[in-house]
Amino acid sequence: MSSIVVLSGSPSATSRTAALAEHLAERLRGHGHDVRLVRVRDLPPKALLHAEVTDPAIVEVTAAIAGADGVVVASPVYKAAYTGLLKSLLDLLPQFALAGKAALPVLTGGSPAHVLALDYALRPVLSSLGAHHIVPGWFVLDQHIEVTPTGVVLHPDAEAPLLSVVDTFAGVLPAGALR
Repeated sequence: MSSIVVLSGSPSATSRTAALAEHLAERLRGHGHDVRLVRVRDLPPKALLHAEVTDPAIVEVTAAIAGADGVVVASPVYKAAYTGLLKSLLDLLPQFALAGKAALPVLTGGSPAHVLALDYALRPVLSSLGAHHIVPGWFVLDQHIEVTPTGVVLHPDAEAPLLSVVDTFAGVLPAGALR
């Protein structure tokens, strides 16, 4: 079983992106992986904004990422990129924090015009952090994500391709890796 960290970069506790990140974490658990979901909004704001890399919560997340085989990075699109909240965490990671790891970028947004943020904003930062293999990510329209009391329901136009990308990501992780 591989170890995966899912980073939820939405600043909102009720966001569709956050619910989607949880949905993807469950899908990966279903593949038999050990998955840790990190809601960046739950990390100490002062530590994020003041770059306090020695804060215990930041140290714990950094260690979880260091010990993971793969990282899923989910964010809504803000200003044609990923959220500043997510950026504040990514900026605190060591330069090659993703070295030797697979990465899956997932973005959500209100318009298909935002799809380029995947390749022009998120993918480059994952590459600069040293990700060994960046799986082609996926952009999901907000209107294709319905949050229900029992979980997430994806529109058929989004569900099959997104789950295919997630399954591809799961397939590139080391089989039988134990941490």
